Amino acid sequence: RSFTLLSSLLVLAPTPLRLLVLLCSSAMGSEMVMVDQVPFAPEITVTKPLSLLGYGVTDIEIHFLQIKYNAIGVYMEKEIIQHLADWKGKKGSELAEDDVFFDAVVSASVEKYLRIVVIKEIKGSQYGVQLESAVRDRLAAIDKYEEEEEEALEKVTEFFQKKYFKKDSLITFHFPAASHTAEISFVTEGKEAAKVKVENPNVAEMIQKWYLGGTRSASPTTVKSLADNLGTMLAQ
Repeated sequence: RSFTLLSSLLVLAPTPLRLLVLLCSSAMGSEMVMVDQVPFAPEITVTKPLSLLGYGVTDIEIHFLQIKYNAIGVYMEKEIIQHLADWKGKKGSELAEDDVFFDAVVSASVEKYLRIVVIKEIKGSQYGVQLESAVRDRLAAIDKYEEEEEEALEKVTEFFQKKYFKKDSLITFHFPAASHTAEISFVTEGKEAAKVKVENPNVAEMIQKWYLGGTRSASPTTVKSLADNLGTMLAQ
């Protein structure tokens, strides 16, 4: 629990304090996973211990210049392997290209938690519009974008509307094992944490798929990392 607290403090800490916390965590025998200079704990506890099974960044390339927006950590129960037995023996490179595999990851009834740490400052409204567009398009493609989904998605978009994503701000998505819902939180320096709950199961699922949707994911590096790690676990 103390290590989880350290990792949470680390997100908003100034650089000298980050270094101190990193030294403390190293002395405790645990190593942070660094994603573009952003530290992620190898394990956190939400309602139960969850392991860091994938990580990466969201980025775009403009005139051969890579601009990184967010660092991502994907935490899940290791028991997810029990839901992926059909892919036993597959290599990570194969899994990364297999959207049916990632559909199984998303639908698996295990607790999942995404930590998104801001690298490049943007307006929250920009992030909200990206999320809204991605979720709406996915739902429309399978004919599941009805009035209930529209209302749930508008609530999420409004949640981000007036926020500003300073560097090191933290967005989290919690997907409980017991229900098809999502809880989104936003924390930035100098302000209280804000939260919103997504009750609509179709919207909650497509938010998962925005980051964990295989070849259509917002972060190919995260999908590759998750595929490699799950492939290694499936080979054991």
